[in-house]
Parts: sequence; structure tokens; C-alpha cells
Amino acid sequence: MKFDDLDAKMRVYETSHDHCVLPGLYMVARLDGRSFTRLTKDIHHFEAPFDVRFRDMMLDTTEYLMSVCGFNVTYGYTESDEISLLFDMNEVGFQRKLRKLNSILAGEASAKFSLLLGAIGCFDCRISQLPAADLVVDYFRWRNEDAHRNALNAHCYWSMRKLGKTVGAATSALVGLSVAQKNEMLFQQGINFNDLPLWQKRGCGIYWNEIDHPAKNQLTGEEVVARRRRLHRDLTLPMKDAYSDFLSNLLRKQQPKSL
Repeated sequence: MKFDDLDAKMRVYETSHDHCVLPGLYMVARLDGRSFTRLTKDIHHFEAPFDVRFRDMMLDTTEYLMSVCGFNVTYGYTESDEISLLFDMNEVGFQRKLRKLNSILAGEASAKFSLLLGAIGCFDCRISQLPAADLVVDYFRWRNEDAHRNALNAHCYWSMRKLGKTVGAATSALVGLSVAQKNEMLFQQGINFNDLPLWQKRGCGIYWNEIDHPAKNQLTGEEVVARRRRLHRDLTLPMKDAYSDFLSNLLRKQQPKSL
């Protein structure tokens, strides 16, 4: 069998189940670290429950995905061991094929994070296809509230572990407790949850800002102002409805065009 015939015969098995994100749908990718609890606590011993070094590795990885990988990403968000990326409405890389987007983003994130860590760290990826801007806002509100819930639980759990409680005892102690009771548990140990850094409780955002720089016209020598795009890290994201307003403003800047 000639190569061209063999290629055509076998290629169908590789591509027959390709799915593409339809035009006009918002795409949000969510990447999760694989077995990162063991990676960060048992193998590399990052400070619990939060470590600035790990936070910065996640931020560096998010910035890499937004600026180096060839995709047009409007907003990046990271909390704990996960990263969420909002693509520009007009992103058409790889014809918006899900298998390509998922595999490339997971591979790029894993490679970048591993280089930063100096050891292997792997991510998986899945794409949400959202038909309306309000669902995009809901998505990021969901991850923001998840960060808050997880932060409260993590601080309670590790405060008990540091007091000598076993894994089982610390886990069991949190079962059935309300948010108020968890806050009181921490307060009794000298921790005011409200005073903890916002990046721990609400995650971190990364988005593009336009900055004016002095420059010189290469033809005339005239002093001019050049506008550059630069990624901005936000470690103090607004909360609740203010966060929704912030996200809505970001989405308004996207100008959908025909794909």
C-alpha cells in the first residue's frame, strides 16, 4: 500500500472524533495539578497551608501560558494547584479543536512548572464552552468561592496538624462545622481569617494592561509615546459582586468578530 493511501486510511481513526468549539462560544480552560497534595507536602515540603514560592510558580506558569504559547488569553486565574484561562472570543488556534487545546495546554503547563520546580509536575486540562458572558462571570465566581472555602478548610486543618493532631483526627474535626465555627476555631488559636492575605483566600488574577512608554520615531527622530501591553498580577482581587463587575468589564473589552 502506498504511503498516501495508508496515511488516508489511518488518519480517520485519529481524527474522526475531533470536536471543535463553535464560533461565538467563550472558551475557558481549567488546568489541575496531578497529585499536587503529595507533590507539595510529602515530596518537596512546601510550607502548609500556603507557600509564596509555590504561589509564584503557579503565577509564572499562568503567565507563560498567556504570553508564550501562541494563544490569545484575556484573563488568567490561579488558586491552589489550578489555573483557569479565558480565551479571547476570536481565538481560532488549531481550529478550536478540543483535543489539541487540552493536550497542548496540559503539556505546556507541565513543562513550564517542572522547569520551575526542578522536578516533574503534571497538569490535566479541560475546556468549558460557555454561550454567554454571564456564564463566564459565574465560572470565575465559582472558582473564586471555591478558593475561599478551600482556604478556610486548609487553615483549620493545618492549624490542628501543627498542634499534633493526626490526619484522621484533623479531618474528622472539621466535619459538620459551619463557616462561623471554623472561623472561631482559628480565632481561638490566634488566627483571624479575615486578616489573612487575599491571595490565599481568593486566588490571584493575571490580565493585560496597556502602559505608555517614551520612545523615538525611527524615521524622524521625534520623541513619541508608545503603548505596550503588559501582564499584570493582581494579588488582591475584589470580592463577590465587585469581582463580578471586574470580570464584566474585562469581557466588555472583547469585540466578537466572525470567525
